[in-house]
Amino acid sequence: MITLKEALTLSQDELVTFKSELQEKITENSALNGYIDADNSLANSMGEGIPIAIKDNIQVKGWSVTSGSAILQGYIAPYNATVIEKLFDNGICAFGRTNMDEFAMGSTTESSFYGKTQNPCNPDCVPGGSSGGSAAVVGAGLAIAALGSDTGGSIRQPAAFCGIVGMKPTYGRVSRYGLGAYASSLDQIGPMTQNVEDAAILYDMISGHDVKDSTSMLRDDSNFKVSDKLDSSRQLKVAVIPSFLEGASDDVKKAYATAIDALKSAGHTVVEKEMSNPKYDISAYYVTATAEASTNLARYDGIRYGSRKSGNSLKDVYTESRSEGFGDEVKRRILLGNFVLSSGYYDAYYVKAQKVRHVIKDNYNKLFEEVDLILSPVAPRTAYKAGELEDPLEMYLSDIYTISVNLAGLPAISLPIENNTDNMPVGLQLIANAFEEQTLFDGALSLEKEVNYTK
Repeated sequence: MITLKEALTLSQDELVTFKSELQEKITENSALNGYIDADNSLANSMGEGIPIAIKDNIQVKGWSVTSGSAILQGYIAPYNATVIEKLFDNGICAFGRTNMDEFAMGSTTESSFYGKTQNPCNPDCVPGGSSGGSAAVVGAGLAIAALGSDTGGSIRQPAAFCGIVGMKPTYGRVSRYGLGAYASSLDQIGPMTQNVEDAAILYDMISGHDVKDSTSMLRDDSNFKVSDKLDSSRQLKVAVIPSFLEGASDDVKKAYATAIDALKSAGHTVVEKEMSNPKYDISAYYVTATAEASTNLARYDGIRYGSRKSGNSLKDVYTESRSEGFGDEVKRRILLGNFVLSSGYYDAYYVKAQKVRHVIKDNYNKLFEEVDLILSPVAPRTAYKAGELEDPLEMYLSDIYTISVNLAGLPAISLPIENNTDNMPVGLQLIANAFEEQTLFDGALSLEKEVNYTK
């Protein structure tokens, strides 16, 4: 598969040939279920540019966009998300909705209405979630690149599981207009690519201020292109957190040691630091995310969007539509969110979670006074076998390394470091201070070159 950077240099005739070859490859690999059949043809792509895949919760005008849920069956997007318009402006066309956990609530892509997606490195394993479909198609060579969304690690974890690069921007760097909301103060759209340079190029295309998004940041550097200034030779100070490895597998510990050696070999300064126990991150995240989800998903009532079930009264229509339309994991998070927002529990749970969130942000700010980047695991282990995570609590705990980044609104990038003995990718993440995407990409490019990962 050619890279995004290479695709941008194709002539029109070469692009036509590439699209034809790509369509044949997608058809041959349809069993991967990374794409949803309704939109997996390049004939349905929007525009004439370079095709990249789009997660099923990002609005593309004229497409069926369902967030992997039964309740949105029949919904056709009436407008384009801002990121889609930005892609068009840069010669990119949207093609192929990629599978995802229902409403981005999951870590395996198994909660999708359309069924599970297979990991391209081992079809018995999950590709991660919730952006598992986007990671799978890039990892399988069925797409040059893809867009995903990251609420608590939903870009970085599947990228790590599928051996690709996944980047979560600073909160407010990329417009959320047209993104199906899970938790509004945490969600961010980001690139999923074959390498760090492509991630920087795609990030540049979709980032920037948007008047349609009240959370979009207007900054003096909004038009700055990090891909034009990539410098893998920059000498950076990188923090490693030994305590993070206490719950990690031997594969992750080995990859962490490999990455530390690679950073030192590239000339970076590596220092050991400590952070607060990540168990507090888990608590603050799931209280915050479920509270916001219960509010955001209230709009799906069988009246305004998608599938509607009949009933003898308006209340019956609401009840039947939501009961049949939402899956178990979505119902579970709505119930938990309603509980933490309910009278008598709001102060005990939601308010306390916001205080903890502030502490998490302060801890990062203090650490970034001394270092440029933080090296962290992405997940406690490599990709799970399909059906392995039966306990919801076990699934929630699998996000332990990624969610603090979203709570603090920071940018982070996952990249593959090595394969384990079962030939499954082991990915790690670099974390930077808010709006320091240039530093993040420079450090990631340096690490990528030094480890020279191959599947």
